[in-house]
Amino acid sequence: MELTLKVLGVNGTVLASATGKDEVFLVYRQDYREGDRIVVLASEPGHVVLALDDTIGSAAAYLKSPCYSLKVPFGDKRACYSPRAFQGDIHRLHVRKARPDEIASRRNLALNPWDDHANTTLFPHVKANAETRGEAVFAARNAIDGEKANDNHGFWPYTSWGINRNPEAALTVGFGRQVRIDEVVFYLRADFPHDSWWKKASITFSDGETACFPLAKSGAGQSFSIRPRTVEWIRLHSLVKAEDPSFFPALTQIEVWGRDVD
Repeated sequence: MELTLKVLGVNGTVLASATGKDEVFLVYRQDYREGDRIVVLASEPGHVVLALDDTIGSAAAYLKSPCYSLKVPFGDKRACYSPRAFQGDIHRLHVRKARPDEIASRRNLALNPWDDHANTTLFPHVKANAETRGEAVFAARNAIDGEKANDNHGFWPYTSWGINRNPEAALTVGFGRQVRIDEVVFYLRADFPHDSWWKKASITFSDGETACFPLAKSGAGQSFSIRPRTVEWIRLHSLVKAEDPSFFPALTQIEVWGRDVD
């Protein structure tokens, strides 16, 4: 797999570029400017491991098409990242082809700290029909970013998916290919008493079946085994709020464990 990393300016000018076989590093020695983009190009679809900023852990993801582009966040968009992310005048970017043993391993298939609203090519990708006030710290992508600190809210690392008090709120995790899953883990936001919680949630799988999960008032991971099934996406919905004075249940993280389908 030939891989290329680029930093593009606001008008598409190539500010830096590097290409390699199965692995590539790019060191960009300038401050990012608003409008800059980080671009990953691959000669074929496949699993890659990305570390596009040295403050954010590397993560395996599935690149469904040859190009992934991330607009460098500025202003309020930075709020869901570490304050150190994308800062300074030297940046180390890295992407490599995932090893066969990494692809075959049982893992959290919902993890992608590089997801955002504009992403359509790097999976998993998440979308929702509600986000609190449109703020980055309550965006759907926070539910799969790997950040699990949940005893506060409104700033990094306390990122979460906020539903804007919408009783019909739903969140869909797409995997971009078929995967075989067997476990779901919920991390509810637990900034009590500011937060409420859901006492029940449902997940509909792309195979058409729906499962219901009883949830507790807890900040700990709540794990549920499910019948092993092959899916392309799951949708979290029918979130039943507990009888509690707070109006603000939220989801810090959802994990979906399983393996890729050969």
